[in-house]
Amino acid sequence: MACSLISGLINNQYAANKITVTDPDQQKLDKLKQQFSINTETSNQQAIKHADVLVLAVKPQVLKSVCDSIKDTTLKNRPLIISIAAGIRSTDIDRWLGGNNALVRCMPNTPALIQAGATGLFANTHITAEQKTIADQILSSAGITLWVDDEHQLDAVTAVSGSGPAYFFLFLEAMQAAGTQLGLDEQSAGMLARQTALGAARMVMEGEDDPATLRAKVTSRGGTTAAAIASFEKNKFQQIINQALTAARDRATELADELGKN
Repeated sequence: MACSLISGLINNQYAANKITVTDPDQQKLDKLKQQFSINTETSNQQAIKHADVLVLAVKPQVLKSVCDSIKDTTLKNRPLIISIAAGIRSTDIDRWLGGNNALVRCMPNTPALIQAGATGLFANTHITAEQKTIADQILSSAGITLWVDDEHQLDAVTAVSGSGPAYFFLFLEAMQAAGTQLGLDEQSAGMLARQTALGAARMVMEGEDDPATLRAKVTSRGGTTAAAIASFEKNKFQQIINQALTAARDRATELADELGKN
């Protein structure tokens, strides 16, 4: 995810020499420096000593230890802190960093890797309007952004867009498998399913009609599409989707509770 943000920022004409990345793996740093011509550091403290913005792009399980190691430096410098660590609430991150930090918590998704992501953002009460704009500019370099007023809504963002790509991958898997059962070879079924998904998404994103209207337009009474839709409805497709997203939302809440205990 950090790579996607770096790539997006540089593609949007942000100066590479203003970006510093830290990682304990020197080989990773060398690769990033060669790819993007950015600054690299193995020391977190050294990297953030003069930073205006600090992006925490680490695994949730190690975020507390990272925060413990940089707390003194951030308390002196007071950078804008942006966390893209999944599941850890802003209050816990702020507590680990000593308190009263300007902090934005984000929930991106994997299409950010190709600058087609969707990111939910929440700002704590210490954020200024200017800092909120800066955070939006950074995350929008990887796709669209959506701000929420209640941090608990990020759990719903997780259910819809954070985990959402996997739902579409699963649907494409099922379409491809069904296509082969109906007589197509696997490659042809896969190609047709993927292109159909791309085309449908573009019609929603680039057209003026909402999904319900588009569905109605392509569903002729008594036709093949109507037969498929009727089968979905008979098997409670909408209920299945609602139950799945609710399960994802509930698990996001549970994880936040578990990770924030320390």
